[in-house]
Amino acid sequence: MVSSKLEDGLIYNIKLSSVGAARVTGQDVVYEPSNMDLAMKLHYLRGIYYFDSQTFQDVTIYKIKEPMFIWFNYFYMTNGRFRRAESGRPYIKCNDCGVRFIEAQCDKTLEEWLEMKDTSLEKLLVSNQVLGPELAFSPPVLIQHTKFKCGGISLGLSWAHVLGDVFSATEFWNFLGKVVGGYQPPEPLNLAHSLTKANSTQTLQKIVDDPLSIKRVDPVEDHWIANASCKLESFSIHVTASKLGHLQSRIGIQGPFESLCAIIWQSISRIRDGPGPKVVTICKKGEEKKVALIGNTQVIGVVKVYDSIRDANPSELARLIKNEIIDERLKIDEAIEKEHGVSDVIVYGANLTFVSLDGADLYGFDWKGCKPNNVSYFIDGVGEAGTVLVLPDGPNDSEGRIVTMTLPEDEIMKLKNELNNEWSIA
Repeated sequence: MVSSKLEDGLIYNIKLSSVGAARVTGQDVVYEPSNMDLAMKLHYLRGIYYFDSQTFQDVTIYKIKEPMFIWFNYFYMTNGRFRRAESGRPYIKCNDCGVRFIEAQCDKTLEEWLEMKDTSLEKLLVSNQVLGPELAFSPPVLIQHTKFKCGGISLGLSWAHVLGDVFSATEFWNFLGKVVGGYQPPEPLNLAHSLTKANSTQTLQKIVDDPLSIKRVDPVEDHWIANASCKLESFSIHVTASKLGHLQSRIGIQGPFESLCAIIWQSISRIRDGPGPKVVTICKKGEEKKVALIGNTQVIGVVKVYDSIRDANPSELARLIKNEIIDERLKIDEAIEKEHGVSDVIVYGANLTFVSLDGADLYGFDWKGCKPNNVSYFIDGVGEAGTVLVLPDGPNDSEGRIVTMTLPEDEIMKLKNELNNEWSIA
């Protein structure tokens, strides 16, 4: 265990350990990420789940870790470590090395923490570790248990996006709650059949040009994070249900996600030089039934506009986002396959990127009948074009939305002013 201190004592008494599966996976078992998985390898999802003091009262760290042994029997690939084949293509060696477990304490009460509403401080509640530069020693999953002064708890999930999208991450996380509740998962899938040769598909048409939704970056080798060309900052705004209803009626009722995207897209256009951005990326839950335990199956598509965005009708922008997304998943698959899975690309922030968490069961985690009071997610590894993450502010879709934006630092105040002056939402 290692103990250290962060942010002048706000987070302190940090201890590190590992948790793995109760059962040995087997010898020479590997898990090969798909092409879509590898396209996301430079991105990371960070989730934070807040619980009041009653939820984990008198619950020891061992009692929290105990069900994880069974949990990881089922999600065995999350315990492994990345290696490279002779071709250079990454795969996971399922060697039961485990996930990293972090214990920490906070000098604030849970109420005081939530009142600060500081997105940058929230990052202290979840690991910011990335994969590499020594892939063989880098866990793709890290869990942080932070105890507040009042007895409240936060559980932070750091999830390498190469494992799967946010819908996979939340299913993975919620499965732990089922195990805590006494659910006995079935035997792991027959490992011989669960190993996937990257499901690149030979029926795809050959793509000459790169998809619009990805951007190539300088080679990262075994340190899986892209260097942004400018300093990026994150901030969040809370749009209440009543405010959201007002915005939708003003725009023409195109849906919460589409309405917020249209407003923010146009507002960003007005603070940037030029008529764009005329191409944005949209990521949302797909309609296809998920087959594998984990994976990147979310829709990744683009919306293109040929006229000036700053002068556009927000209702038309919302309509395009709802109905005119050009799905680029097949193109991305082919682009990664063409280079044998060794490409270094980003998706989030390659263009201005809007990500919907509608359909992710964020409040589905259940610890013996208790659910989180608040849930927060953000994305690391974003490119300089920026990313906007839209998630429900509670367990019901009819409630408001939390919008977390990661943008170049010099755009933050300008955007806040534009959103406040035009829409009264920042």
